[in-house]
Amino acid sequence: MSIAAETPLQDDIRAMVERLNAHLQPLSPPQFQFQLTVEQMAGADATVFVARDEAGAAVAMGSLKVHDTRTGEVKRMFCDPHVRGRGLGRAILDVIEARARDLRLSRLVLETGATPGFEPAWALYEGAGFTRCASAILDYPDSEYSRFYEKSLSS
Repeated sequence: MSIAAETPLQDDIRAMVERLNAHLQPLSPPQFQFQLTVEQMAGADATVFVARDEAGAAVAMGSLKVHDTRTGEVKRMFCDPHVRGRGLGRAILDVIEARARDLRLSRLVLETGATPGFEPAWALYEGAGFTRCASAILDYPDSEYSRFYEKSLSS
């Protein structure tokens, strides 16, 4: 497997985003799903990392959205079901963190679902050193459908 920064404006990445959206749809109400579009992911404030298998197929992704000189946000994390459990999520999260450090950001944050079905995401983020926030982050509404995490990069 290889992981690299890529443009999301590719057919296979668009298809992966569609699979991610389909996976998330039944887990929480639509008004509490804060999904970047592929076009938003292609903005100058975002970097998309894609994992590809030996055949070159895109099998996992995640992105870093920079909000200001201090804060970056982890967005659009997804692994195709047939490659889950191989550490790709953690590898992508590590690459996102490395990029945030390269940009001299001091804090990573993220929003994920708080309903059943998100347990693997919670385990991934907590295993990577993220801690739950006491309240909502950035401009997200505080609701029973969201969990917020942060990680200091100052050390």
